[in-house]
Amino acid sequence: MYRQAYIAITSAIIVALVLIIVVVTLSLSSFFSSRNILDTQIKESGQALAESCGEVALLKLAQNSNYGGNETITIGNNQCTILPIETLSGQKIIKTTSFLNQIKTNIRITAGSSDLSIISWEEIGNF
Repeated sequence: MYRQAYIAITSAIIVALVLIIVVVTLSLSSFFSSRNILDTQIKESGQALAESCGEVALLKLAQNSNYGGNETITIGNNQCTILPIETLSGQKIIKTTSFLNQIKTNIRITAGSSDLSIISWEEIGNF
């Protein structure tokens, strides 16, 4: 009789531990999933910010072919930087960077010097 009670109590403890482990695992995965979604949204905002700087640089180059970059642009409450514009083999190389919530985004745009036609537009790790 005592043996059956011992087995029942032991079984109840094991089931409770398994349920606790399942609940904790699901809670942690939900927490990390939320964090990943937030990081993705921040990254997309940073990319849009850096691309906006690229658009500003292209506009300024269209207005003045001697525009050299090397300035910080404020867009809303955020800032991005247009690095010095390089001219290489008939192409303009525009590099922009944004730093939003500790996430850095670098964009490199290569355009034709004469008509500013886009040759490439890419996000890169480092300049």
